[in-house]
Amino acid sequence: MEIIINAIEQGLLFALVAIGVYITYKILDFPDLSVDGTFPLGAAISAALLVKGVNPWITILVATIGGAIAGSITGFLHVKLKISNLMSGILVMIGLYSINLRIMGKANTPLFSTNHIFKNTSINSIFIILAIVIVVKALLDLFLKTKAGFLLVAVGDNEQVVSALGINKNIIKVMGLMISNGLVALAGALTAQHQGFADVIMGQGTVVMGLAAVIIGVSIFGKISFVKATTLSILGAIIYKLVVAIALWMRLNPNDLKLMTAIIVVIALASNNDIFKIKRKKNKIKEVVGKGGDEDVKNSGAIQSIQS
Repeated sequence: MEIIINAIEQGLLFALVAIGVYITYKILDFPDLSVDGTFPLGAAISAALLVKGVNPWITILVATIGGAIAGSITGFLHVKLKISNLMSGILVMIGLYSINLRIMGKANTPLFSTNHIFKNTSINSIFIILAIVIVVKALLDLFLKTKAGFLLVAVGDNEQVVSALGINKNIIKVMGLMISNGLVALAGALTAQHQGFADVIMGQGTVVMGLAAVIIGVSIFGKISFVKATTLSILGAIIYKLVVAIALWMRLNPNDLKLMTAIIVVIALASNNDIFKIKRKKNKIKEVVGKGGDEDVKNSGAIQSIQS
């Protein structure tokens, strides 16, 4: 039971990352790899401030702002310097590695002797995390119903239409990247306080795991019309962490976790693209042909020959 509770806690923490990845990959169609750097950035900022005795909640707020600034840099490289979206994220991710080292002064900062939001409190950590996730989800859902939120979705669907309306699509893109990376940095700050340390390499594979969580949530619960996209991301993150916890409980080699993540993403992507439905479609085609499809094909061929 303790393993399941811990997995749910980890899933709720990672749900913030999944929501951030959803904004860039699903809404903006922007493969933002900078989240691999903004996740440890949030942890580094929070840890560095905690060591200096700053209020834990203030460190979380500052970390979120820091992540948003990093996201704006990714957007600036893309919209102003005309660097491709993929390369913009990679450049920011590489640069943030050195910045994180500068912030902490070393590769790892322990927080066991410092005060944080999960320490010296009678409230169970899972309820604190759940409350934060619910607040973030509610605020984001409200934002997506505003004019700015509709424009964010519109830019991802068809940015030419947004430009035709006289609205600067570049500002909307930068705004989306700021929100996304701010959420990821928030998750990094909370994770550092929850685990009791911050490390510069704790963000490796974050974007892949976040994408896996989003795809899992969409694939399993996407057909339920009344479930919001943010809820799908949260559920996907929890399921992903539960799968990892079960794999570790079954004594799977921890070195294989990254491989397992890759396999989960491949399966989720394949199912999401209806790859496994090819056989059923072929059977339907055969049935149609057997019921007179040959005659339809001949008629369409005759029409094409007449038109030529």
